[in-house]
Amino acid sequence: MQACLSGFAGTALNARRPVQQRQPRRGAAPVRAAYAQIGHTDRTHESMNGPGSAYRQGGAGKKLPIAYSPEWMALREHTKEIESLHLRDLLMDEERTDALIHEHNGLYVDFSRQNINETTMQLLLNLAERAKLRTKMNAMFAGEHINNTEDRAVLHTALRAPRDSEVFVDGENVVPDVWEVLDKIRDFSERVRSGEWLGATGKPLTDVVAIGIGGSYLGPLFVHTAMQFDEQCKDRASGRKLRFLANVDPVDVAKALNGLNPETTLVIVISKTFTTTETMLNARTVRTWLTAELGQEAVAKHMVAVSTNLKLVKEFGIDPENAFGFWDWVGGRYSVTSAVGILPLALQYGFEKCEEFLRGAHDIDVHWRDAPFQENIPVLMGLISIWNSTFLGRSSVAVLPYCQALSKFPSHIQQVAMESVGKQVSIEGEPLPFKAGEIYFGEPGTNGQHSFYQLIHQGRVVPCEFIGTIKSQQSVYLKGELVSNHDELMCNFFAQADALAIGKDSVSLRAENVPEYLIPHKTFSGNRPSTSLLLPSLSPFRVGQLLALYENRVATQGFIWNVNSFDQWGVELGKVLASRVRTMMHTARTRSRRITITDGFNPSTRKMINRYLDGKNQMLYPEPRDVFPCDLIHSEECEAKW
Repeated sequence: MQACLSGFAGTALNARRPVQQRQPRRGAAPVRAAYAQIGHTDRTHESMNGPGSAYRQGGAGKKLPIAYSPEWMALREHTKEIESLHLRDLLMDEERTDALIHEHNGLYVDFSRQNINETTMQLLLNLAERAKLRTKMNAMFAGEHINNTEDRAVLHTALRAPRDSEVFVDGENVVPDVWEVLDKIRDFSERVRSGEWLGATGKPLTDVVAIGIGGSYLGPLFVHTAMQFDEQCKDRASGRKLRFLANVDPVDVAKALNGLNPETTLVIVISKTFTTTETMLNARTVRTWLTAELGQEAVAKHMVAVSTNLKLVKEFGIDPENAFGFWDWVGGRYSVTSAVGILPLALQYGFEKCEEFLRGAHDIDVHWRDAPFQENIPVLMGLISIWNSTFLGRSSVAVLPYCQALSKFPSHIQQVAMESVGKQVSIEGEPLPFKAGEIYFGEPGTNGQHSFYQLIHQGRVVPCEFIGTIKSQQSVYLKGELVSNHDELMCNFFAQADALAIGKDSVSLRAENVPEYLIPHKTFSGNRPSTSLLLPSLSPFRVGQLLALYENRVATQGFIWNVNSFDQWGVELGKVLASRVRTMMHTARTRSRRITITDGFNPSTRKMINRYLDGKNQMLYPEPRDVFPCDLIHSEECEAKW
């Protein structure tokens, strides 16, 4: 592989071959001029205002954004060259293809179908240096409070560090604390799985309902879905069920509890503060479901918590001894490798499988932390995403796993990416002079092919990320078929990437005798970028690798865009407004009145709330009572009135 990296991947970030040694390209002159600008790293930005600061545009207090750096300008100029090149031609260059294929510990990633060449990669690596990417990564791993708006460290990577590692936050090694919780999870999950821990009526707890939302739901659900058909995981989960409850919509409650017996059900309430509105309402709902059948004393045996607020855990009725903690340096969307994910997964699959998952995540963390940027897969993924979105104006990313077990992966990465880097200001609070972040969506193949692939082939240009496995979790090969079922799936994996890149022109269509009137409709422009990721299998270790690959790719983007990837103030305003609506809706119902102009809502909202209230069968709840669908609750008090 190293031999294949000659040309750019093996050089230092600022090292460049003399211009005369490079092959001439169309539109290369502006890029060469840009190269001349940045032949030596420009330190003037730093010297203007002291160490660590940047040139302050427009007076004191305003830091010059990276968008005004020579490296950024060089990339802007370079877009003209790239726009003149087509992937069908670039893919014929064997040396280029070899240089754009990267491997790490079984993970195979092919960037050759991206609209990039040697110059693009060098300019992106220069941008990484300008952004002080390595310094920012080191600060993260060192436990510095890089989440400045919340004054917190960012150390989800410590959650999967080996027991003998040292990771310091505020002078304290946190790894022993992490393993104290992991050991507690191991002990508890083994007691539940072995039948040593029994429910209130003496029956084993074989079913688990995990209640959380956002990062406390999407990440664990993705991993559970990915692991459930792994052969060894399937054996260890035999006779057990794991359900997730997130949406406050009562339909989701019904779905989570349908067919479960309170006597054999263990409930995990996942909320760091134990105050998240949706989670706590769902928790109270399921608690009522349990206690209506088993009595109030059953809560101690049938409910546990993942939280740091032991006071509220106790007030809820859960024994604080049955609370599993995590730390303020773990963000919600990065929490799947904490007790948030490991507790429900260990109960379902056993702790050993969770350790494999953690080792896979740690493997990529080390690669991201230590590998040179020109060989660093998460860094390269992040740089290419910035190239596509910020420089080429492609605002979306399609995550396309050709593996049904990864069906929930796009949803999880949607949150990780969009909540992390969907920001409008820099980490210093200054407006960004460019658009940060991308819109993520995706479906597993081949489902997506019959859904939105029309648009990505002949509509807007959407960079795609194809994810496939060499070995399927479920082998099926029918006698008489040309290929196995998994082979058929992967044939589409290979073909779709080429179809996007190469396309089909009118000349080829006429050679096939396609009627002239159909040629415009059957023409594929091609030159549509994608990255292909190939995993040996989808074992727990590989799932961990995939998780950390995307987490670290998103962190890379945030560091270069200079945004805070670890807060999420954008989710707060809607919650505040919902609280006000909740109060007014209660007032309107209990007083049998409509929302009026004096309640302070705009006309549209006022009319819509009133339409909602008018549509309800009853506006007054004179005698509060618990209401459940009777087929979900085993209780004599349940009356089938509907």
